[in-house]
Amino acid sequence: MATVPPGIRLLVSFDRDQWYRALTFILTFLLYTSFHLSRKPISIVKSELHKNCSSVNELATIVSSGSGSGQPPSLPSLHTDMDCSWKPFDKKNYKQLLGTMDYSFLCAYAVGMYLSGIIGERLPIRLFLTVGMLTSGLFTCLFGLGYVYNIHNLGFYIFVQVANGLVQTTGWPSVVTCISNWFGKGRRGLIMGLWNSHTSVGNILGSLIAGYWVSSNWGMSFIVPGIIIAVMGVICFFFLIEHPNDLKSMHAQSSSPGKSVPSKSWTGVNGQTEMYMQYKDNKTQSYDTELLLPRDSVCVPAQPVVVVKRESEPSAISFMGALRIPGVIEFSLCLLFAKLVSYTFLFWLPLYITKAAHLDAKKAGDLSTLFDVGGIVGGILAGVISDKLGKRATTCAVMLLLAAPTLYGFSMISEFGLGPTIGMLLVCGCLVNGPYSLITTAVSADLGTHKSLKGNARALSTVTAIIDGTGSVGAALGPLLAGVLSAGGWDRVFYMLMTADFLALLLLLRLVSKELTSTKSRPISAVELKEH
Repeated sequence: MATVPPGIRLLVSFDRDQWYRALTFILTFLLYTSFHLSRKPISIVKSELHKNCSSVNELATIVSSGSGSGQPPSLPSLHTDMDCSWKPFDKKNYKQLLGTMDYSFLCAYAVGMYLSGIIGERLPIRLFLTVGMLTSGLFTCLFGLGYVYNIHNLGFYIFVQVANGLVQTTGWPSVVTCISNWFGKGRRGLIMGLWNSHTSVGNILGSLIAGYWVSSNWGMSFIVPGIIIAVMGVICFFFLIEHPNDLKSMHAQSSSPGKSVPSKSWTGVNGQTEMYMQYKDNKTQSYDTELLLPRDSVCVPAQPVVVVKRESEPSAISFMGALRIPGVIEFSLCLLFAKLVSYTFLFWLPLYITKAAHLDAKKAGDLSTLFDVGGIVGGILAGVISDKLGKRATTCAVMLLLAAPTLYGFSMISEFGLGPTIGMLLVCGCLVNGPYSLITTAVSADLGTHKSLKGNARALSTVTAIIDGTGSVGAALGPLLAGVLSAGGWDRVFYMLMTADFLALLLLLRLVSKELTSTKSRPISAVELKEH
């Protein structure tokens, strides 16, 4: 008899729950990758919406001055608004107009995030997320159709950005709630650090996809990502499992020995289940009530029945109740400034590289992906360290402390060649996105399942939305301020980013002091295992 291949032995070594957990990890990873993939094109297309026409001007001037009066005006006419820039971004205040588009998206995202967290706790996550992804795909494609149908109305592009910002808020509270339902606290920092790399992976793929068409047909830079996120929304509808409890009812039904004794179940919001017994004559009786009846009044069924303990549905937490959880306010305000820095890079880095390094839009977009590569490393590193030390706030504070001088170095060294620029992009991405990643994932999940909630996991969506919604206020302000400050030089932008990092650090000092003076020096996993 032949031996079983080692790969098959590895596959069968995992039980059913582990396979479902892996499916949830991979699926939610891909779902949120598509969200960021659809956000990135605007930063790549900016340099195409407003081109540098100085070289064309110089060529036109030379030809017209040297050709005499008999020269036809055909060559100078090459320099038109349409050739160099896309109206209405052909004006001198183009940076402010581009910043306004960013602000429209991010401001709508910040406002909508608070609402999505509350709504997400009261609706099935799978349907909520599916609708959000389908509508996001629609609005992303609409932006690209502005190129196809030659639309030059600023109001159209701002409307699309606002609408897209609102519907994209369905993503983050939903996927964080799902992944937290499936993975406990033991190694949450490491698992969510790996999982949160979807942000950087989405940015990288979005940059590469948008960069492929940016110079030839920038409309496709939006249409293709829009189609991708819509397709992922359909996949979400068919395969996303919100909570492990959702599978219990399915397995309980399949374990019934015959069709004559079916078991019925009700699946509540976010995985809350309630099951009861059903006899052959379709009369139902709750298990708790049956135990209180006299024995001779109990109708003993002729066929086996399924008995599952009734679970009471926890009530959704209020907005103010979530704010009272220790640490929510501090981490929310810290994320405001940390996300301000991260999103300023997300929306303006390709344009900065184009101007500072004198590269075309495609090369600048490809180079900007190195910032996201560094972000993947930073997120994983922050998760591993915080798991090991059991000190989330301290880990964030150290990375923020190192990020400020690194940002200053990047503003200087980016002028000295491609090699140093690549190195600084990787380091900046690691230190900037590390705290941002840790706060939006492991910290949010920890606070959403805080012991003060007494096991009410339904608070997770609201807590996640509050933290990320507050951070999104900073994400809205950062690109807007960058658009205004960059008019006076890019140095001002970097000073603003360093100030924001310093303020984020200050907001964590109380929590850092509390962690450092705490007697619990063991990792989180060990403490939690002892408590449970």
